[in-house]
Amino acid sequence: MKVAIIGGGAAGFFSAICVKRNYPKAHVTIYEKSQKLLSKVKISGGGRCNVTNGCKNVNDLCKAYPRGGKKLKSAFNIFNTKHIFEWFESRGVPLTIEDDGRVFPKSNSSQSIIDCFMKEVNSLRIDIKTGSGVKEIRAIDNKIKLLFLEEKNKVSLVDKVIIASGGSPTKKGFKWFERSGHIIKDPVPSLFTFNIPKSPIIKLMGVVAKDTLVNIQGTKLSSNGPLLITHWGMSGPAILKLSSFGARILNEMNYDFNIQVS
Repeated sequence: MKVAIIGGGAAGFFSAICVKRNYPKAHVTIYEKSQKLLSKVKISGGGRCNVTNGCKNVNDLCKAYPRGGKKLKSAFNIFNTKHIFEWFESRGVPLTIEDDGRVFPKSNSSQSIIDCFMKEVNSLRIDIKTGSGVKEIRAIDNKIKLLFLEEKNKVSLVDKVIIASGGSPTKKGFKWFERSGHIIKDPVPSLFTFNIPKSPIIKLMGVVAKDTLVNIQGTKLSSNGPLLITHWGMSGPAILKLSSFGARILNEMNYDFNIQVS
């Protein structure tokens, strides 16, 4: 069985490892569009790598996904935060939970996570192809045909495909799914900082408030946690969580709204 993993990030690597662990005879290949692997893992959490969160209750975990919690419940019952801790720690990468629930490697370095993934992939003899952006997926009989951006005549036939290429700012990036009969909603930004350049608050750039409650006035949206004041506005976990929870609502408001911080 040939399995193609599209995307050389954390999701792609973990998917490839799981496939190979469960199907040792499978030929697994990771296809990455760029020349760099695990690039977002490298910079996440300010270079410390925010691995997961400390929530170990499945019902509470589902509440963190306002647009898909119910559908994810069965998956979380099979694999959740507890299993992530066990997975990394069994491979020599201990994790630690911070006061706000974020989880980092005890080394405080994303390189620990990268090294763990690379060691696992190499030991399982999973193939990795960088500079291999997939432009199209076609179902042909019982096979799946992959066409690539870089080499016009390059084609790969596989039995299974796992798409782990992340999001796309436009529907164009999801044409693969539409051709397969899926209905795609217009994507909107999520996990973004707040741009409020005319506010005098930016004079306090660099200041971190460790425990805040942020509300979007006129809505029921709120979030708590650390908040960072930047030279353009606000960032930090409290803001990023709020932007994720309110992604579609804030888009409908054309990103013009007032916030209250306490």
